[in-house]
Amino acid sequence: MRTDTVKKPFSTIIAFLILSVIMATGIRVATAATGVDNDILNRSSNPFVNIVKKAKPAVVHIKVEKTTKSTSRGQGGEDIFNHPFFDQFFGPQYRRQRPQQPRQREYKQRGQGSGFIISKDGFILTNNHVIEDADVIKVSLSDNREFDARVVGADPQSDVALLKIDDPENLPVLSLGDSDALEVGEWVIAIGNPFGLSQTVTVGVVSAKGRSSVGINQYENFIQTDAAINPGNSGGPLINVHGEVIGINTALFSKTGGYMGIGFAIPINMAQSIEDQLQKDGKVTRGWLGVVIQNVDKELAESFGLKQAGGILISEVQKDSPADRAGIKQGDVIIHLNETVLKDVSDLRNRIALTSPESEVTLHIIRHGEDKTITVVIGEQPSDFGKGTVLSEGKDSLEDFGLILQDMTQELADKLGYEENSGVVISDVQPDSSAAAEGLKPGYLIEEVNRSRTGNLQELHAVLKKTPGAKRILLRIRAGDYSQYVVLSAK
Repeated sequence: MRTDTVKKPFSTIIAFLILSVIMATGIRVATAATGVDNDILNRSSNPFVNIVKKAKPAVVHIKVEKTTKSTSRGQGGEDIFNHPFFDQFFGPQYRRQRPQQPRQREYKQRGQGSGFIISKDGFILTNNHVIEDADVIKVSLSDNREFDARVVGADPQSDVALLKIDDPENLPVLSLGDSDALEVGEWVIAIGNPFGLSQTVTVGVVSAKGRSSVGINQYENFIQTDAAINPGNSGGPLINVHGEVIGINTALFSKTGGYMGIGFAIPINMAQSIEDQLQKDGKVTRGWLGVVIQNVDKELAESFGLKQAGGILISEVQKDSPADRAGIKQGDVIIHLNETVLKDVSDLRNRIALTSPESEVTLHIIRHGEDKTITVVIGEQPSDFGKGTVLSEGKDSLEDFGLILQDMTQELADKLGYEENSGVVISDVQPDSSAAAEGLKPGYLIEEVNRSRTGNLQELHAVLKKTPGAKRILLRIRAGDYSQYVVLSAK
């Protein structure tokens, strides 16, 4: 879908920058007085004007309607005959004699967003949250044509959806660029329908790349931009200076509900990979490694004898998973995936998820200070992936770190879903302690201390006796189905 385009002359970009500085300082320039030629100013703005003219026809306004049901008791959600007003005339016994009759009511909810056409036969990319659970989807073009659209497939985990309109004629199409080649500081253009104002254009730059842990989607690798993105822009294109789509506008960071200078877009390379699967199968199949992972900070690096922070620590390997079959061990630190240096946990997760099941990947790891290379055959992500449990519910030698512990009894094991003698239970966490700062909670399980298994308090004490008075300790903590390593420092 990507088409090659002729890049604009460098002089044009310089001229636009000059214009931006002039406008930002609020100076009104008389061209005769300053010597700035009108032709230069015109040439600086024309490239953006031309890009927008070509792109806008392929940007669509999406309107959705869905039916929701609610239970009410009489008009306004209350049975009028049960109002206290009637007690004054008929007495409260009247209310007891008239059983409340729940009433189901249907309401029509309407929403809107944006999208863009990616093929002449009517495929449209947008966000999943724009069309999720919709009964009716209407797509309006810039020439006022309106179509009924159907959902080909949607992926809530990445917030990408693919729509199709049937029997289209002379549809405008946007070409897709390469979001991996995008650089921070590049000019970008956002087109969409914020607040229902169709065909709105905003301009800005790429503020950052690879934004993860934003908390919007399960799989995040956002492009951050200062091009204004507001409610209704969701699903619209983020376009580079060559007129190519390099992202799907998805969300904004705001404390007021309006634009505050930070917007997020899904990289088009990620979206296109998902779109290909949606078009082919109507669903997304993700790769799966079968490990619980965490970033390696300075304290973890020191505890594992690493020269510096960085890499991804394997805190748990699921039994019979692809990682287990390949020989990956708990405590391994992954540095490279194939020949790619991994930035953080999200980077590894995204790359594995986008790897086709049954594909082979090479992991470069550090195990006990030694470099190793392991080949893994990626599996298919289970349907219940990511569903864990959150736990909640004595005096010992970890009080300096803010922890009160107790042995795992059969009663606790049944209550918390663990096995007896599988670890030591945290019964309390002291406020303002190192344990509290790391987010440990009552009901969590300590499985290891300084990389030694601790099935009960006796074993835990035996491990601690090897390093009496230690001011720092490495724990492996379990919370439900997942575990992670935590370094605590005594205060």
